[in-house]
Amino acid sequence: MSLIKNLTKGFIRENPVFVLFLGLCPTLGTTGSALNGLSMGLATTFVLIMSNLFISLFGKFIPDKVRIPSYIVIIASFVTMVDLLMSAYANTPGPNGEPSLYDNLGIFIPLIVVNCIVLGRAEAFASKNTVFSSFIDGLAIGLGFAFALVILGSVRELLGNGSFFGVKFIEGDGILVFVLAPGAFLALGYLIMIMNKIKKKFV
Repeated sequence: MSLIKNLTKGFIRENPVFVLFLGLCPTLGTTGSALNGLSMGLATTFVLIMSNLFISLFGKFIPDKVRIPSYIVIIASFVTMVDLLMSAYANTPGPNGEPSLYDNLGIFIPLIVVNCIVLGRAEAFASKNTVFSSFIDGLAIGLGFAFALVILGSVRELLGNGSFFGVKFIEGDGILVFVLAPGAFLALGYLIMIMNKIKKKFV
């Protein structure tokens, strides 16, 4: 039961976006569509899991004076892996000349290095807990972050383009504001309100 509770904490109780309000820059910048949100969420989840594992394993060998710089180097190594993989395998333009997934996410992939969610879990949790607990924490928080990005991206894509994961099922144009920056703030505000009501009812 405790394992299930820890695995699901990132979705409602400790959701990085809807509850803790962390990582809002990539949240607002990459959620123009559900696919972009999912891709950014999964990339961040991978970095969270791997950096948590390495910091839990080797954190006790890192001198306290260089703790934070060392964590950033570890995180940056995994971010570089993700960036290179996406550059190689997600850099093909769409059939009608649409920008590739890698181009859509752009600078936000390298900026995972300074995402406060990743560094925060490394400092607050992974450096003080076992490897297994750190793995579960990275997975839970990462999936919670991905969940938030997919929900926000889906709402914005549905209202802004009348499509879901690129499949258009509503004719004509949507509400343009939702694919622009102001729409991201508006949609996020309403989703936070809904999540607060759910949290009060079930948690």
